[in-house]
This record gives sequence, structure tokens and C-alpha cells, in this order.
Amino acid sequence: MSLSRKDGGTGEQEEDRQTATQAAAVDIKDILNSYPRERDSLIPVLQAVQERCGYLPSDALQQAADYLQLSNSTVYGVATFYSYFKLTPSGKHTLRVCRGTACHVRGAARVLQDVEKRLNIKAGQTTADGNYTLETVACIGACALAPTLTVDGDTYGRLTPSGVAEILSAGENKEAGQSDDD
Repeated sequence: MSLSRKDGGTGEQEEDRQTATQAAAVDIKDILNSYPRERDSLIPVLQAVQERCGYLPSDALQQAADYLQLSNSTVYGVATFYSYFKLTPSGKHTLRVCRGTACHVRGAARVLQDVEKRLNIKAGQTTADGNYTLETVACIGACALAPTLTVDGDTYGRLTPSGVAEILSAGENKEAGQSDDD
């Protein structure tokens, strides 16, 4: 059985993420009212909230629990069980370092250490300026390119510390409005 929203919408939001996060922190009734009040609605409700806010604010978890007549611990348990759900805001850009077998053998630990050092954060954290979130994943599925890293879904392979520096520098140049040719 697949659940769809009562309003037939896709759940895509065009609002500014920061503004939406502030609104969602106070009220997600519009999202809740789009779903039936049944246990099977929990995951789609959480997905819709995260799509709007970029993460799952604690008061949104409480509102979902109340609406669906579930315990707070049940809702929190689902939110923390699935790695898709985030309980803290993510950065503007998400970096994911692959820790699969091929990447591990070919130096993923060094790549991860280099990214952590350059961004001054550990895996699972976001930089103080909110620009980068660093995550690790079990496998990206690009084993022939090991070790690999994705930045906002773009895959970079055969990484070395200098390659990590180039990727981060290119991202900073894009942010500043410069091209790679500058």
C-alpha cells in the first residue's frame, strides 16, 4: 500500500528554507492535515516536514506524535532509526565520504581525516558558518573510483588530500561568484 497526500501534492516547497524552518518550528498543521490520522502516515509526515525545514525540529516531532496519536518515543524512534532523517539543521552543502570496502582499502580514512581537518568538523557535524555538513555513508556505489566523496550529489573519485583541497576550493570560488578559470 502506498500513501499519498490527500491534497495530491508532491510536497515540494518553493519557500525559502530559513523562513520555512521558522514557520515549521511553530506550526506544521498544514502538513499534518494533508495526511490521514493513522500510524502509517508517520514516515510520510516526517518526510514532508524534513522537506520543508531541512531537518526535523523537536517541536514538529511533538506535533506529529500528537496528531497521529503516537507516543513521543515512537516518533523519535522512527526519526532516529532511519539515517535519512536529520534532527539538526544541515549545511548549505552536504559532503558524504564513502566508507565502503573498496574506499576503505584505498584510503577513505585519510580522505575523511583531511576533510575534517580542512572544515574543522567531524563526521555528522555542520560548520559554524552553516556552509558544510559532513557525513559518512556505507557505500556510494562508485567502487571503481575509490576512494570517493560526494558534494551535493556530485561524485568525486580517486581522491587524494590535494584533490580534497581542490574540491573545497572550487566550492568556495563558486560561492564567491568566481569561475574555475579565474
